Amino acid sequence: MRKFLLSASVCAMMSAGTVHAQDIPATSGQTTDPAAAAESSDQDPTDGDIVVTAERRSTSLQRTPVAASVLTGEDLVRKGINGVEQLQFATPSLTVNTAGQGNAFNIRGIGKTEQSSSIGVGVITYRDGVATLPGYFQTEPYYDIASVEVLRGPQGTFAGGNATGGAVFITEQNPMTDAVGGYALAQYGNYNNIKLQGALNIPSGDTLAIRFAGNLEHRDTFYNVSGPWTGNPGDRRDYSARASILWQPTSQLRVLLKGDYNNINYGGIPAGRATDTGDPLDVANNAPLAGGDEFGRVVLNASYTTDGGVVLRSISGFQRGTTHVSSDADGTAASGTPANPAVNFRANITEEIWSQELNIVSPDTGPFTWVLGGFYQHDNIVIPANGGYIVDNTPNAINPLVFDTTLEGRNPKTALAGFGQVGYEITHGLQIQAGARWSRTTSANDAVARATLPFLANPILTLVQNDKTIDKKVNGKVALNWTVDRNNFLYAFVATGAKAGGLNGPNVNGITPRAFDAEDVTDYEVGYKGTFLDGRLRTQLGAYYSEYEKYQISIVDPATPSISSIFNVPGKTKLYGVELSAQGSFGPIRVDLATSVSNSKLGTFYAIDPRLGTGAALVCNPAMGPASARCIELTGSEQAYAPKFTLSAGAQYAIPLGERVTLTPRADYAHIASTFGSLFQNTALGDRLEARNIVNAQLTLATGDWSVAGFSTNLGDQHYVAAINGVRRLAGAPRQYGIRVSRSF
Repeated sequence: MRKFLLSASVCAMMSAGTVHAQDIPATSGQTTDPAAAAESSDQDPTDGDIVVTAERRSTSLQRTPVAASVLTGEDLVRKGINGVEQLQFATPSLTVNTAGQGNAFNIRGIGKTEQSSSIGVGVITYRDGVATLPGYFQTEPYYDIASVEVLRGPQGTFAGGNATGGAVFITEQNPMTDAVGGYALAQYGNYNNIKLQGALNIPSGDTLAIRFAGNLEHRDTFYNVSGPWTGNPGDRRDYSARASILWQPTSQLRVLLKGDYNNINYGGIPAGRATDTGDPLDVANNAPLAGGDEFGRVVLNASYTTDGGVVLRSISGFQRGTTHVSSDADGTAASGTPANPAVNFRANITEEIWSQELNIVSPDTGPFTWVLGGFYQHDNIVIPANGGYIVDNTPNAINPLVFDTTLEGRNPKTALAGFGQVGYEITHGLQIQAGARWSRTTSANDAVARATLPFLANPILTLVQNDKTIDKKVNGKVALNWTVDRNNFLYAFVATGAKAGGLNGPNVNGITPRAFDAEDVTDYEVGYKGTFLDGRLRTQLGAYYSEYEKYQISIVDPATPSISSIFNVPGKTKLYGVELSAQGSFGPIRVDLATSVSNSKLGTFYAIDPRLGTGAALVCNPAMGPASARCIELTGSEQAYAPKFTLSAGAQYAIPLGERVTLTPRADYAHIASTFGSLFQNTALGDRLEARNIVNAQLTLATGDWSVAGFSTNLGDQHYVAAINGVRRLAGAPRQYGIRVSRSF
């Protein structure tokens, strides 16, 4: 699907399918204040079922054949999850590492390990039924959220080609027609962190309601920056707002319109040299840093339920985002030496997506159920002329002819799909499911790259690329589900998924674009879900084995050393492991646990580590090598960002102090084992990411509609390297603490 000269640039810039919204009507029992709800012991979370929407209908997590973790809005507040990065500390087999303004989001080692738009994401995120801008624009804060669902493993039938590793479904709070309500929240913490947040729900009769929500947050930088240029890199300024309208004139017709706006200024993201051994928050810098995202979306979800119980649903989405960045590409304060050239990267890129999905969903009653759907999406990336994409290399006395590169152009893509799933109850409690998805994707490239020397008025080389690729695939899933009784559920399934192929872009050497094939995965899973102690304890246990053929990976091509190219791993890449999670509620005590043990083995593959130098004359065939000091055999290597062990656990105890007054201490612990940020696993070059042990804690006093909480994230103040991006390393967040006051009304 992708073959970017254009995306080769987007990769450098970012380095510095659709699911329906949750159609569960809000009730008067729902709180509009996530902070207060998080600490109240009056409402038992096991009274209502945990719901997932992975199969276009709302189903119980305990009786759905999918490996999933579901967090409510209250869970997010309890666990200190304010955005995408914190999800990894509450979900098994998941890592999220911000590298520049993109992020490496990986489930079971599959997702996005290279910060390049020329390789598709393997984990796609959805907001209210619409697939978000892929790989980037993911840093909007979590506020006024109803639920976050993290699905592990290929989701090829319903989520399509960007979900070979999994999918994340985020559902924002919907308007409610029963009463005026809302909440207000104020927070202050170290690093001069100020947060103001709130929501207001306004009904108009029994058929119309409007909800407004907003989040404003300022935070000073975590970093100590030295070098020729410092500024205020790492300062964060977030402005987010949301409006939604629910119109339900009859019990059968429901129309929901939502609009989101986000303006996030990062102040630039500092990054040190990957080989540095000191504190990753101490960064040397020799180039101006800046960065910000401005993006929004509009989602229209309309559904009609016939007298026979069949749901007809339409989900329309429009999204537009603009990102700008200026980064120090060498990660040092050195000024233009041959060993450490001063390289400044600047970019300004816009992406726009239109999407439409139609669903027809059968009633849940009877032995036979079915879902039919169609999907279309048009995605266009635009790099404007005159500053859209620039790489400035500082000349020096030894190498005065270092050239700069610029790029402009557009990369339109389309996706067309039809999908369906049927289920049939063979005998009481024993069901077979079968689903399939046909998809057709296209990607076109209309771009111009130029190489220039600072002292020449005209480019020394101009390259034009006008290409188009078309890819067609059929994927699906077959599952056997056994509901032993109301408390015990077993499942086994085989599922497939695919990521489309395409063409790499040429670089300034004028090499003909190299094609790469589609990536295919076959996933085998078995699982057990049990409910115990009269519903007070829920457990989910699963095992998986996945084989990826022609696995796509981004490596610097020795024939075109100035850019990365996509290669297919010739042998089979294998992933396998076990995952366990549990949630318990015992009066004032709540506990949760999630853990995973996983392994990954790359298929037969040879590649050059570009950090050791590249050269067009060197022979290094991806399938045959030969192995040498520079042509490295990677066969059997573990995937990047694929820790062999993850563990998260949390507990809280609500201590009654009087009528409607409780004091609730809570602690959460997360361990992510050491892993590698690169397939080359060269510890000397900084590839090894040490284990993370993160403790979050909070103490909340709740009385009536008010709550006051003292909180800390990363209580032990572990300073760790979160991600490797080429020759640079990026730090994770240090200890943060503060006080939060909220009131519901």
